[in-house]
Amino acid sequence: MPRRTLLASFNGDGRMGLALLATLALLVALACGGEAWTEALRYERGAILRGEWWRLLTGHWVHLGLRHLVPDAIGLVLLWALYARELRPGAWLLVAACATAVIDAGLWWSEPGVQWYVGISGLLHGAWAAGAAALAARGQRAGWIMLAVLVLKLALEQRAGASLIVSGFPVVSVAHLYGAAGGLLAVAALALARKPL
Repeated sequence: MPRRTLLASFNGDGRMGLALLATLALLVALACGGEAWTEALRYERGAILRGEWWRLLTGHWVHLGLRHLVPDAIGLVLLWALYARELRPGAWLLVAACATAVIDAGLWWSEPGVQWYVGISGLLHGAWAAGAAALAARGQRAGWIMLAVLVLKLALEQRAGASLIVSGFPVVSVAHLYGAAGGLLAVAALALARKPL
């Protein structure tokens, strides 16, 4: 089966399949830069205060190594399989932008003790929230179930102060909460603007 047909068969839109592959390629390319790239690109409060604003964006895309990247990459593929068709490509860009903005704002103003942050897991929680909310908005019970599972996961993580999925390296679990809030904000904005999901 040709690659274009294979990608389209997964979710009915080859553009979304190509977006997944491009995202995975970006994550792997950044990981190949090693610790030097991670330190140059991570969200780092002191560096942002010195004017290195790009870190507000790039911090979400670098990882602490393969042990950190692999679970996030698997999560990305699973969420793509579950929700890629639930929103238009442009809406997914809005979800990513809103989740990024809410995570950055939350860390900056509500979590001044967080000196640095890396990883795409906060954005993944934004995608989970947005995809499940889009399903629920269409009257699909699975959407409500996935939202309930997300709320339970977030509540347990906030109580434990750690990720429920990974261990062995520091996880800023509050970023998952902010990411989910950003994903819901994006879907709410689309609904209020009466834009098709």
